[in-house]
This record gives sequence, structure tokens and C-alpha cells, in this order.
Amino acid sequence: MVQVEKGHVAVVFLNDPERRNPLSPEMALSLLQALDDLEADPGVRAVVLTGRGKAFSAGADLAFLERVTELGAEENYRHSLSLMRLFHRVYTYPKPTVAAVNGPAVAGGAGLALACDLVVMDEEARLGYTEVKIGFVAALVSVILVRAVGEKAAKDLLLTGRFVEAREAKALGLVNRIAPPGKALEEAKALAEEVAKNAPTSLRLTKELLLALPGMGLEDGFRLAALANAWVRETGDLKEGIRAFFEKRPPRF
Repeated sequence: MVQVEKGHVAVVFLNDPERRNPLSPEMALSLLQALDDLEADPGVRAVVLTGRGKAFSAGADLAFLERVTELGAEENYRHSLSLMRLFHRVYTYPKPTVAAVNGPAVAGGAGLALACDLVVMDEEARLGYTEVKIGFVAALVSVILVRAVGEKAAKDLLLTGRFVEAREAKALGLVNRIAPPGKALEEAKALAEEVAKNAPTSLRLTKELLLALPGMGLEDGFRLAALANAWVRETGDLKEGIRAFFEKRPPRF
């Protein structure tokens, strides 16, 4: 269900273009397996996530939607847990992730893009958290959305279920960069390459700090930051970075 192009920057394609890349159980499992494989590969320094065809992801699988109200509580809970694992995995992934929103990103598809560290959006694409329009709740997505844009903006997006164009998405903090039509993947790969040049240890520790700090008080946050500051000084990446700085050459991380 996903295709992977490996390299210094790996690209993971949601690969169900005829159905607009829905987050079916099969798609979720395939994506989780791909992420596990890429994490274990030391040659991969960053990951770009995008969709095949004209859409990034349409969110819910239509075949699932047709029978969701007939499923039992246990099966519905299992399905919710599989999506929870996917969003959590992407959001907490140890290597840098960049979403290339090449087309519509809807409901869970918009949540998947937002779970990535950075988002590049085609200027002609749209995204929307449309769950309320059919009686769903953007429950899992809201956990990430509130962190990204704050409570008031999240209420606007979740309670209206409206679509957002690229410029508004950037203004709200949903995306980092806007790409010309058809260039989202190209620009996302370039951004991932820029990030991947930096020290892997620094990148990983920075991501861990950013995950932990929003839930911490001021004093605990500063203590954790001080520990991170001290620990990183013992790493090979910092030694190489300082050596390269004084030798006036690019570091070899």
C-alpha cells in the first residue's frame, strides 16, 4: 500500500491513487512497517511523506465508512487504536519528517500531514478537518492540531469542518512552506536535504525536547534543557562539528 524510495532522504508514497490514498487499515500497517524499516536504516537521515496521484490522502476509507456503524465496539476500538499508533508514530518519529501535500488532505489525511515535523503544501492544494460534516469527531487529529495552532484556531477548523487553502494554512501554522503547482514533492525533498545535513544526534535530541516541553512547567523544562545541553557535549557529533568549524570545512556527521 506504500512505496518507498530509499536514499539519504527517503520518500514514502501513499500508493492508492485511484481511491485518493485513504487511511485504510492496510495503508496504516504498511506505513508503520515502512517507518520501522527506515528508522533501522542508518543511511536514511530524513523521511518525506507524500501521496501518489492527485491527492495526499482523502482520510477515511470509503469501504470502511459504509459499514462503520455496523461494526461492534471492539472492532471499532481496534481500528481507532491502529490510527492512534500511526499518528503517534509519525509525530514522535526519531528522524526528521517532511510532508509533501501534493493535493487534497482531508480529515485523517490532514492529520497525517500535520503529524510530520515540517509540511510543504502545493499552492493549489486544500486541507480540511471535515469529520463533523458526517457525524465523526476528529478526536485523534485534535491532539496534534491543538498543539500546532492553539485552541481558538483548532475550534474554528474542527467545528466548521471547512477547507483551508494553502496561504491560510501557512498563516495558521498548519504548513511551513508553499510550493508552486506540482512542486510540493521537489521542495519537500530539498527541505529534508537541508535538515539532514545537520547533526543526527542534535536533530533527535531537539525533537525529544520539543515533544516534552509543552507538558512541563517552567522549572522542569529548564532542568531538562540543561541536562540535554550537558549530555550533547559528550557526543561525537559535537566533537566533529567543533573540529570542522575550526578547520573551516563542512562537518562529516
